[in-house]
Amino acid sequence: MCDLHDHHEHELPESTPGPQISRRRIMQMLGAAGVTTAAMTAQADPAMAAAADASDAAPLEYKAPEGLAEDSPAKTAALGWIGANSSRITGLNEEIWEHAELSLREWNSSLAEAGFLERAGFDVKFGTAGFPTAFTATYSYGSGGPVLGFSGEYDALPGLSQNKGVGHHDPREYIHDPFAPSYGPGHGCGHSALGTAAAAAAAAVAQAAKQHKLPVTVKFFGSTAEETLIGKTYAVSKGVYEGLDAFLDWHPSTANATGWGTSNAMTAVTFTFLGVAGHGSTPLGNKSALDAAVMMATMSEFLREENMAPSARLHWVINNGGDIPNVTPEIAEISYYVREGSTARVQVLLDKVIAISEAAAKASQTKVRHRITSACWNQLPSKSFAELLHDNMRQIGPPKFSAEAHQLAKDLQKSLGLPEAGMHDKVGELKPPDPVFLGGGSTDVADISWNVPTVSMGSALAPIGTKMHTWSTAACAAAAPGQAAVLAAAKYLAATAVDLITQPERLKAIKDEFKDRTKDVEWKTAIPDGYEPPMYEPPAWFQKKTGQKWPPSNITWPPKRVVSQEKFSSLGPALEPQK
Repeated sequence: MCDLHDHHEHELPESTPGPQISRRRIMQMLGAAGVTTAAMTAQADPAMAAAADASDAAPLEYKAPEGLAEDSPAKTAALGWIGANSSRITGLNEEIWEHAELSLREWNSSLAEAGFLERAGFDVKFGTAGFPTAFTATYSYGSGGPVLGFSGEYDALPGLSQNKGVGHHDPREYIHDPFAPSYGPGHGCGHSALGTAAAAAAAAVAQAAKQHKLPVTVKFFGSTAEETLIGKTYAVSKGVYEGLDAFLDWHPSTANATGWGTSNAMTAVTFTFLGVAGHGSTPLGNKSALDAAVMMATMSEFLREENMAPSARLHWVINNGGDIPNVTPEIAEISYYVREGSTARVQVLLDKVIAISEAAAKASQTKVRHRITSACWNQLPSKSFAELLHDNMRQIGPPKFSAEAHQLAKDLQKSLGLPEAGMHDKVGELKPPDPVFLGGGSTDVADISWNVPTVSMGSALAPIGTKMHTWSTAACAAAAPGQAAVLAAAKYLAATAVDLITQPERLKAIKDEFKDRTKDVEWKTAIPDGYEPPMYEPPAWFQKKTGQKWPPSNITWPPKRVVSQEKFSSLGPALEPQK
């Protein structure tokens, strides 16, 4: 998930002169300049309308309510449990950080997180929605209480390996390939911290409920492959999250903040071009699949000016382009992330990308096929949920960053050419989202948010001004900044969850808002019919330890092979030798 919670996205400059401009006035000034107005959206795109802020007030006129979060013996117990177990919690973050396992292959990371929850009294079952490294952990006390969900992620990103706590680029794993040196995977999005804090919060709530005899069911969802937006979207389509009353989520960030903004919907799609191999020095008649992929990439760039609204995003990578220059690539693959404000708007842009793939195939005399690997909705926010969470964040305070944490942040900022501002050591103000949605990242939590009231927040793990999906974030994730963020995030989530148990009227208000937002929208998964999620066969030791058998019933194994059957291109009738 891209960083959706940076407070800088929602703040106007303090020096903004003149009177504030209302949302309505901004819309009037924008007119039809490629930006959707609230009225247009409500009529044409119900999903964007449901996720929009209904307020007409200027952002600077809003004042976040206080007094929503209440002290209680149970909350004190939950926060106390986190404090008493801080070394165990930070140790889990460090262990998962060390593994740095990629999406769908988080064998050791998922076991570490599940083991932490088992020791806290949770019942753990692996194989959620058929994914080997996904699990559901459940703790129940009494009956009749709310069912609260927490989100855990633990996948790393390729190429972002970095030594912990080092303020300059220093890959922990360097791959010494003489032709294509590269770096190993790393937690450049901080998911080692994400899953750890959520697991700690879930355990703390469970212990507090037991100690104070509060009926509740706490469910923790260990989710695979967030970076490819596969795990949760597919699990939601299979009913994994049904029966929840509320869902609490967080993500590492450069700021401590929450809000009720939305995110982009997204479809991930891979195009496979099939040609004919041949010697690079005898190219006549060969059909280069790489030529097709390059043409597609080039043509898709021309969509940006006239075919993409400000909320749209389009990015691609050639993930298979051949192995050696003297063999014409027979197979090539290019993967796209297509993002827009709703699934309907994604489809419009996706259709254009597919048309480009067909044009590239025709021009290169290759064949093309495409496969959607994941698809998610835009996130449905909750103003009332965000206000409760923010009040807890305000009362608890920002992460307790040490001098070491600030120094690492400044070293990284210096290395990256940024102002040496250190870590964000405040709780950001709660403010309405920008009046016009201009796009951004995507999250597979979004599909959950249309099925159960969901709140998300960010806790500062990376230095001010830096970005997620970078080696600098990997440097921080299990070092001093990341460990402070983990403990703070766990407290924010746990405190808010306890309020939902002890203040049923807060939960009712959140559920009422959810019902109102979704009354005109029928959620339907964006995953196509017949979809089989990508998977890797787990090692035998992992299957044995988790009690799973391979393959799961929801995939075909082994997968259908992709083999080119193309023929050399014709050069016309054979010519007689010249005399």
